[in-house]
Amino acid sequence: MKGVYFLVAFVLFALASTLASASDPSPLQDFCVAINDTNNTYTKYRMFFLSIYAVFVNGKFCKDPKLATPMDFFFSGLNIPGNTSNQLGSKVTPVNVAQILGLNTLGISLARLDFAPYGGLNPPHTHPRATEILVVVEGTLLVGFVTSNPDNRLITKVLYPGDVFVFPIGLIHFQFNVGNTNAVAFAALSSQNPGVITIANAVFGSNPAINPDVLAKAFQLDKNIVNQLQHQFWWDNN
Repeated sequence: MKGVYFLVAFVLFALASTLASASDPSPLQDFCVAINDTNNTYTKYRMFFLSIYAVFVNGKFCKDPKLATPMDFFFSGLNIPGNTSNQLGSKVTPVNVAQILGLNTLGISLARLDFAPYGGLNPPHTHPRATEILVVVEGTLLVGFVTSNPDNRLITKVLYPGDVFVFPIGLIHFQFNVGNTNAVAFAALSSQNPGVITIANAVFGSNPAINPDVLAKAFQLDKNIVNQLQHQFWWDNN
């Protein structure tokens, strides 16, 4: 019987460990304000020390909590509309650990999304490290995500001001303005640094370029079309 208890405990521990590793690590102190100054003497020392022992930090170094200031937890400007005069007609204004150093280890971030009238698009993309929850505050958005293989089912809905939609972690999703006015939405993400992979940019605009024969076969396209896609400019709206 003790063996059964041990087995159950081991399985639960393994499951808990797996779930814990699926998102940003939980903080072990009140906060861990990131050090963003690579010229800082202390940072240089830490990086040199860690390089000797081949240790890598999954995140950012922290400064002494006693040296934290209100500015470490502050960002201003999300009331300012993003510039949507680009080929996508959209602009994403992120507020993650790069903008608020105090978000380090807290497992959350924010973004403002602006869309030009009918046709403004935040193109198909994924966040490899975060689930996203989006609320529309202005305009009308067609949103959706695609489930993983083998179904690849499209889950889609038209959203109006006050509506909320969730995009599960890692799944390809998009937002498209189907109204005749500007649209604005805000998104919260379950990571201090959710990352973004815009599908078209990553596939056809990688550096160096993916072998055209690979893409021609994968997308069942003529190689000349692949070459054309690889040589056009891919806009980053983040």
